[in-house]
Parts: sequence; structure tokens; C-alpha cells
Amino acid sequence: MPALAPADMAMLDGLQRSAFDYFVQHTNLANGLVADTSRPGSHASIAVVGFALSAYPVAVERGWMARGDAVQRSLAALRFFAHSDQSGTPEASGAHGFYFHFLHMDSGTRAWRSELSLIDSTLLVAGMLTAAAYFTAATADETELRTLADALYRRVDWRWAQHKGAAVVLGWKPESGFLHYGWQGYSEALILYVLGLGSPTHPLTAASFEAWTRTYQWENLYGYDFLYAGPLFIHQFSQAWIDFRGIHDRFMREKRCDYFENSRRATYIQREYAIRNPRSFNGLGADGWGLSAGDGPSTPRQQVAGRRQSFYGYAARGVPYGPDDGTLSGPATLASLVFAPEIVVPVVRQWMAQGGERTVLASGFNATVRTAAGEPWVSEGRFGLDQGLLVLMLENHRSGLVWQLLRSSPYIRAGLQRAGFRGGWLTP
Repeated sequence: MPALAPADMAMLDGLQRSAFDYFVQHTNLANGLVADTSRPGSHASIAVVGFALSAYPVAVERGWMARGDAVQRSLAALRFFAHSDQSGTPEASGAHGFYFHFLHMDSGTRAWRSELSLIDSTLLVAGMLTAAAYFTAATADETELRTLADALYRRVDWRWAQHKGAAVVLGWKPESGFLHYGWQGYSEALILYVLGLGSPTHPLTAASFEAWTRTYQWENLYGYDFLYAGPLFIHQFSQAWIDFRGIHDRFMREKRCDYFENSRRATYIQREYAIRNPRSFNGLGADGWGLSAGDGPSTPRQQVAGRRQSFYGYAARGVPYGPDDGTLSGPATLASLVFAPEIVVPVVRQWMAQGGERTVLASGFNATVRTAAGEPWVSEGRFGLDQGLLVLMLENHRSGLVWQLLRSSPYIRAGLQRAGFRGGWLTP
């Protein structure tokens, strides 16, 4: 790929820095917890804490935060989770090394009767391992940071989440037990299986990954063969941390593909869907695409292309089977930069000209739904998952920093190898 123009590099730098500022503004410094959204009264999301722990090294490298400040923020979070209530009661913070999806910002106890979340705990642990891989100085604080991160990873009882054979459940609630569904089809759980298989203490069984990949769905859409998943975030979350370029599990060896290339194809499929725009929404096209999980309008139905169209609020929108209500995700599109910068930069450039950072960094916007002032609908505030994903994916495009850090983790390497990955940087 040719180098980006200086103006585009400056644009991306500004967006990455603005996304990182979310963690500066919405973190409880006493315990390291980070708000799920910037909206008043938001609870903490454990996954957002994982993104924050991974973003602090980026900020240090970019000169946005002093190393000492980043260490103290990271230590606050690690100390909190190390000493958190793991009894699994409705008022606890977690159980079996996992944590409830949402926690109260001040006390760190369970919020919203949320589930003990396997995937959100995984993203949190990925952040812990990233911090441990970066802060390697022999100081007392950085030594403590690494010790805590290692102990917290080793505490996770991944095997407990396989309560009915090889399948891994999505979560658990103290009131009702395990959720009655597991991971089916390709999803963001790729990193969950890698970390679960890499555990030196309570690993997933070897059969778990093959059991999951047997539920994969390989399709041909718009001339592209790819491993199907509708929303963009599924093709991005695991690759915020793990470099899948040139390494292959059994499934991808058979398809002569890898997960990075698969995400590149998924990005092009998103663009082609928007060009075709089968539901005739405003704002979709070659310079307007990107369906993913995020906020959307919850307005009454309205006439669109001769039909009564509903709008779904917060939803996981996907291509090509839906749901689709014309809501696009600026963060998901921008996070695709690492896969296909040649089609992402023109979109971001267009959106910046039309609505600026507010449009690009908001959880969602919809040009079909208009405000009272006649402007396109834009989600209020920002969501931590979006901002964290942007910081990591833009950095992986710019320097590969997060990928390089996790390549050095023996747990990541062990998990990939136990899942059957071979080749590329995994080759001795």
C-alpha cells in the first residue's frame, strides 16, 4: 500500500488521540474502572477496562501520557480486580476468575443484574496481558503490575465454563446459573478460545476449539469467499490484540486463507453491500458503509422506499442479512483501516467533512432519520468499546505495537498452538 498523504495521517492521528482521551476523562482513578459510555450515570464495563489497559502503552509511546501515570492507572485496575469479591453472589464482582459484565463505578460490585461474561472477561484479561508485556522495567511498580496480571490470568477457571462437554457457555448468573446458549458460528470469541487454551492452570479442553469451528459458516458473497459474520466488530475485536497475518488453524488451512485476510474480505463485502443499498437508505454507498454493533435511533417507524421501516436502537447490525435500519458505525469503519486502508480513508475523509469527529467517533449515525433541525441522527456521547477499538486498531496499522506486545506473550503463543495454528510468526 502506498503511504498515506500527510493530511490523512494528521487526520487519523487526531482521531486516535481523541479516542484515547475517553479513558482520560471517564476512568475512576481510585480503582481503574472505566465507564461503559460517556453518558451521565454510566456503569463500568469490564471489557472497556481491558481496552484501557491496552491503550495506555499506546499513549506512552505516542507521548500522550507519562509512563508513571499509565503505570498507576493500570495498577489501580489490577489491584482492584485482584482483591475484588469473587464469591459469585449478586453483590460480588465476579467468580471463578471471571467478572460481571457491568460493575458500579465506585464500589466495583455487580450492576444491572448483569451476567458473568466470558467474552468481556476475556477482553479484560487481554488488556492485563498487554500491560504486562509493555511495562517490563525492574521498578517496584512495574514488577507488581506484571505479577498481578499473571496471577489474575492464572486465576481464571476456563474449564468451569465448559459445564456440558466441549462447548463454552456465554455466561452465568447467580440467580439462574449458566446461560442456556453457547458460542455458535464465527464470532469475537476467537480470542476467548486462544486465551482459554493458553492457560497454564485451568485451560479449556483441546476439543473445545474444534467443536466451535465446526459451527463456522463459509459463504460466497458478492464474489468473495469468506468466513461469515455479519457485523464488522466480529472481524475486528480479536485482531485488536492478536496478529493473525500468515498463521492458520485447520479451518483456514483448508480454505487457503487466514483470519486477517478474511477480515479484509469482510470489509470489502460491507462496502459492496452499501453500494447496492438494497433497502434504499440515505448515506449508504462507496463513501458511506459500515454496519456493526452500536447505538441507533429508537424513533417511530417511517416511510422508506415505499415501506414502513422500523429503527432498532442499540443493536448488532450486519451484512447482508441484517438487521439494517440505515445506521452506520464510524468507529467500526475506521477500525477496518488495518485491513483495507484504500477504501477506509476516503470514507473517513468524507464523514469528517460532513460531520467532523462527532460523526466518526459516535457509536452510530443515521442519515435517513433526521433531527428536528433537519440534521442526520447521531448517537449521544461516546462508547468506550468503540474508542478503545480505535486506539488499538489504528496503532496496529501505524506501528503494530499491540500485535508485537502480544506476540511476546507465552500464553498467547501456547493458546494459538493448542488451537492448531501454524506458520508465520509462530514458526520457531
